Amino acid sequence: MYDPTRLAALVAVAEAGSITRAAARLGYTAPALSQQLAKLEREAGATLLVRHHRGARLTAAGELLAGRARRVLDELDQARHELARLAGLSGGRLRVGTFTTAGIHLLPPVLSAFRRAHPEVELAVADYEPPAGIAAVVAGEVDLALTHAYEPAAAGPPPVGVLVEPLLVEELVLVTSVGHRLSEGTGRLPVGELAGRPLISSAPTHPPRRGVENALAEAGATPAVVCESPGYALVCALVSAGLGVAVVPEMVASMAAAPLSVRRLEPASFRRTISVVHRGDRSTAAAATLLALLRGGFGRGSTAPATNRPSVG
Repeated sequence: MYDPTRLAALVAVAEAGSITRAAARLGYTAPALSQQLAKLEREAGATLLVRHHRGARLTAAGELLAGRARRVLDELDQARHELARLAGLSGGRLRVGTFTTAGIHLLPPVLSAFRRAHPEVELAVADYEPPAGIAAVVAGEVDLALTHAYEPAAAGPPPVGVLVEPLLVEELVLVTSVGHRLSEGTGRLPVGELAGRPLISSAPTHPPRRGVENALAEAGATPAVVCESPGYALVCALVSAGLGVAVVPEMVASMAAAPLSVRRLEPASFRRTISVVHRGDRSTAAAATLLALLRGGFGRGSTAPATNRPSVG
């Protein structure tokens, strides 16, 4: 049986082309690494490398063993990774980032299912207003996070090392006070009909909403109240009080506490996509398990179609 430490030493020399450089890479002194290589040669019963004034090169036997060693070391790394993933479900901590709407209406039943299956894993939930959840996963503050993006908007690529996986797409709809004239009718309301109408402008400086706000402004909607909070509870309350109309995600409209009327818009290109941010194959076992539950649960968590009848939440 070959010692994995000595196999790693041989691979390091093959890649560095020098015992001195390989030793520095592995944190050894050059004499200590030479001793490891000498022991490996005795185990192999063959000369594995030849030293020369510019460094060292592998013999044919050394090349053969280094090629096999790479595969062995990769398998050992994979085994360590998988064992760590298994251990993650028998203890440890799962840190989840979310934003308010998903945290209130979508995440709790998924976390409840996770807790029933893995009661020994400690759960921690933190609030991150999008797009801050993406940075939190990159920084290692949370294991995965729920975030959202709006259309129309200019979306950039995710940071290196994380994946942004869509879970649920919902339309943005018009909400008005009950009995408002714009709530009348059965079809979609052309967005141009908002021209000159008092609009509750929802967090116009908030990056995810900026594209939507610009599109509404181009359609002639007139800001009546600028609501700087990215949360929608205050927006819906202001609309219900008759201070203006607003364009909000369908889920927000259907679950609002204040009485509202809801109508779909034309074109239907105003949308919000809810996504989960994770580390892909580098996710812990607990994170991978919750990710599977999110994939299965969010598709069934979409809101019912918006109608013109009042919604009381």
